[in-house]
Amino acid sequence: MMPITDAKVGAVFDEMPDDARETAMVLRGLIFDEAAHDPQIGTLTETLKWGQPAYLTAVSKSGTTLRIGIPKSGGCAIYAHCATNVIRSFADAFPGLDKTEGNRAVHFENAQAIDPDRIRFLIRHALTYHL
Repeated sequence: MMPITDAKVGAVFDEMPDDARETAMVLRGLIFDEAAHDPQIGTLTETLKWGQPAYLTAVSKSGTTLRIGIPKSGGCAIYAHCATNVIRSFADAFPGLDKTEGNRAVHFENAQAIDPDRIRFLIRHALTYHL
């Protein structure tokens, strides 16, 4: 797993409840894994946006930002920019299999609710959105 090098990002993960942190770390690992497997994506920038860990393709500009956070309903979610079709494409490709929040997020109750193959589809789409 890629170490967290930004102390502010690390602090946000540390403050998460255990179940949400476990889920968030699984999502984080999948984001970095997808980026590592596609040279067009390049190096990711991990920072905070709206107080949430955010993943940007700042060098290649290949994609749109993904964020990881805790929704009001609990659990953990992966967020994409609502002006993109990232979440909608995901929901259309896998109808009824995951809890989506409009064109904004996919929610997970816990880490076991993440289907890595399905969520990689969303991550890949986001990180290559501008290609």
